[in-house]
Amino acid sequence: MSQREHVVLDGGAVATVDGAGTEHAVGHVVVAGGRIVRVGAGRAGELPAGHTRVDVSGCLVTPGLVNTHHHLYQWASRGLAADSTLFEWLVELYPVWRHIDADITHAAASAGLARLATTGCTTAADHHYVFPTDGGDQLAAVVSAAQRIGVRLHAVRGSMDRGRSRGGLPPDEIVEDTEAALLATEQAIREHHDPAPDALVRVAVGPCSPFSASPELMAGAADLARRHGVRLHTHLAETLDEEQRCLAEFGARPVDLARRLGWLGEDVWLAHTVHLSARDVAALAASGTGAAHCPTSNGRLGAGTAPVRDLLDAGVAVGLGVDGAASNESGGLAEELRQALLLARQRGGPRALTAREALWLATAGGARCLGRQAEIGSLEPGKLADIAVWRLDGLAHTGIADPVAALVLGTPPPLALLLVGGRTVVSDGRLRTADESTLAEALRVASTQLAEVAR
Repeated sequence: MSQREHVVLDGGAVATVDGAGTEHAVGHVVVAGGRIVRVGAGRAGELPAGHTRVDVSGCLVTPGLVNTHHHLYQWASRGLAADSTLFEWLVELYPVWRHIDADITHAAASAGLARLATTGCTTAADHHYVFPTDGGDQLAAVVSAAQRIGVRLHAVRGSMDRGRSRGGLPPDEIVEDTEAALLATEQAIREHHDPAPDALVRVAVGPCSPFSASPELMAGAADLARRHGVRLHTHLAETLDEEQRCLAEFGARPVDLARRLGWLGEDVWLAHTVHLSARDVAALAASGTGAAHCPTSNGRLGAGTAPVRDLLDAGVAVGLGVDGAASNESGGLAEELRQALLLARQRGGPRALTAREALWLATAGGARCLGRQAEIGSLEPGKLADIAVWRLDGLAHTGIADPVAALVLGTPPPLALLLVGGRTVVSDGRLRTADESTLAEALRVASTQLAEVAR
């Protein structure tokens, strides 16, 4: 399929994830000029002029998935600290990451985004906070990778100014001066942020965490973001270690500290939010703050399970995140739907999260976190044609009558098609924008190089 073709996806099940939860057992989606023109029940019948019919019988059509939290550079350092807590994991990996350069980051980000695309992701938020002094232009390396693969990117320009000498976890060699970090973040906004409704690249502001970014950096970043009209993102309430550290250093639990520093609001989404009190949940809801739920990573690090049911009941925008591949070696997004559902039910019983709520988290919920609910996250006329078409007629899914249950409860299905703005990124289960073997070889070289220099 050529770039931005006019197409009709015809004959498959359709889950729109719109406000009414509209679904069609057999339906069609009409795409033109990079946007959705029509969604309806039954087959499309006579095609609109200039359109090509794509038979998606045996498939489920959904919005493209939205990944609300990732660290793409970590694809070059998978499999390390396999049995560690978060703080132990960071202490082991920070000395490795101090050796990343722009080439390593580009190779890792390209491979990571390719993996995301082949698991249904059309928009990814990447939180990049490691900027070695001799590492080259890290953010440009991630942006160019997204352009190469063809998915939308929310590039979160992260920062850290609390090295070990100031009581933080990272080595001093990979933290920045506070003012320099703010200036570099402002420059990233000027160079890469596109506020247009169909933007492929947007920039957000993201000091890493309370234990690696000073209160001065956190408050300054919030002010900077709001002056430029961009969003804010950070890690918060991920582990009990973090909570204890915040209480010891600042006399406040993480959400209270965030409030104090100006880090609650409709322009903020927070990664993890595992350890929340009822008062914390209410504070997120009242302020309009979003939450990126990362079920596999939280499980891998033993951090706990976010109170997703409580957050949803309070009206908080909750999206799904893969998180960095060094704490989620699979790196796929589709499997996070099932993980989110299973962990929620482990925490709260069989009604704690439904299959359709899990799909909502991965689509409309993620779009809300990123402030793009008017553009992506559901299949509705006028929205961008970011669409996933899942093949459900194979051995793994045939016989499951409910296609949404098949997607969420079964193994991640192969993609018949993935469109980003009407452009084909994946078809017949394979990436079409870049050669997968070339990406894998570049990743192998980058990972080997990083392992050798980090010894």
